[in-house]
Amino acid sequence: MGSAENEEPGTQISETTKSSSLFRYNSPLAQIVLIGLVCFCCPGMFNALSGMGGGGQVNATASNNALTALYTTFAIFGILGGGIYNILGPHLTLFAGCSTYVLYAGSFLYYNHKQNQIFAIIAGADLGIGAGLLWAAQGAIMTSYPPVNRKGTYISIFWSIFNMGGVIGGLIPFILNYNSGDKAATVNDGTYIGFMAFMSLGTVLSLTILPASKVVRDDGTKCTNMLYSNVATECMEILKLFYNWKMLLMIPAAWSSNFFYTYQFNHVNKTEFNLRTRGLNNVFYWGAQMMGSIGIGYTMDFSFKSRKKRGIVGICVVAVLGSAIWGGAVANQIKHRRGEILDFKESGSGFAGPFVLYFSFGLLDAMFQSMVYWSIGALANDSEILSRYTGFYKGIQSAGAAVAWQIDNHNVSPMSQLIVNWVLTTLSYPLLLVLMVLAVKEDNKEEEETGEKISPPGHNGSVSVH
Repeated sequence: MGSAENEEPGTQISETTKSSSLFRYNSPLAQIVLIGLVCFCCPGMFNALSGMGGGGQVNATASNNALTALYTTFAIFGILGGGIYNILGPHLTLFAGCSTYVLYAGSFLYYNHKQNQIFAIIAGADLGIGAGLLWAAQGAIMTSYPPVNRKGTYISIFWSIFNMGGVIGGLIPFILNYNSGDKAATVNDGTYIGFMAFMSLGTVLSLTILPASKVVRDDGTKCTNMLYSNVATECMEILKLFYNWKMLLMIPAAWSSNFFYTYQFNHVNKTEFNLRTRGLNNVFYWGAQMMGSIGIGYTMDFSFKSRKKRGIVGICVVAVLGSAIWGGAVANQIKHRRGEILDFKESGSGFAGPFVLYFSFGLLDAMFQSMVYWSIGALANDSEILSRYTGFYKGIQSAGAAVAWQIDNHNVSPMSQLIVNWVLTTLSYPLLLVLMVLAVKEDNKEEEETGEKISPPGHNGSVSVH
């Protein structure tokens, strides 16, 4: 494969490498925890910043324009990110991606003083490039490193660690703006500085992630035998994704999976609550994500022996729950009185309904995205292939988000945005069921199709690539 370096089939994995210790540095679990911590610090804090609505500003225009720029470049580099990851490996890809988050948070610190959105828009476009790289790498790691029959569990471990970043990130504006009560509309400088400190830590931590070729499962198998790819190969393989029927079936799910953030953040959290309550809400929103990912991860790993049945059950569970939550959102939108702002201490029982809805949005988001990641992971086991699949998913997801933020900028009514979100997510479920029925093989059949020999425990650990 051009400049790709491949190990010879039949490579022996030493007994030391095959140690069953969950916490050895080159184990899938250790690497999943590390990438979770990286995302805790970088996109986790970004999520907390976005979740306040308007990037913590009273006027959402600068944030909407910055996020449009972000998701426009993210759409491009999300698709390219898988190929870039296969060429550069995790260290350069993740470090370059993480460093852009710090600049983005800094741009809103600047905006607090200068009220000039140009820096925020440029930083948003730069972050889109970085996020494309980070999430393609993260997707490859999360879907290819775990054992075949425990992908849902490992996805939920990652999602829980990652979303703890949103929980901590929600506490930052809640604590720093607590005494301001109803007076504050824009977060203070300390909030943005706190976000930047965490993001800087995540950038450094990204250097601890091992390449897929050095990660060894307990049964002795490696995540890939390829060390590095090349530009020509990756360009060709990325182009093939656009007429890969499996990827085409995933487009509605990918498009809708970040599309709903605009409505949830700007028309529920920002519109219905004051600043300190928005911070508190985000603590529970991202906490709900941890609960949702654990629940759906268990369902998709343990509900049935058949992997295909587990996938079908997981999709149906999310579909039913999603319909109930979006139905509740319609009821809340009809009931909401324009200009009414809720506070968790002062609003009494009026606070409960919108709060439970926002909490439920977090639960659904994690379940929906974990379900989609599990579905992608069920299509293959190799890191090289899955980096491209997840990159395609993130690229389409980001294109949808770019459109959603501009729709909001053009003052489309909240109810219209809500209905579009419900329709898009509902459309994705039957298509994912078709994908599950036609494309997902049982564990042993999937081995035969990919040509990757999975050694049973106690085997000499040889890896055979046909």
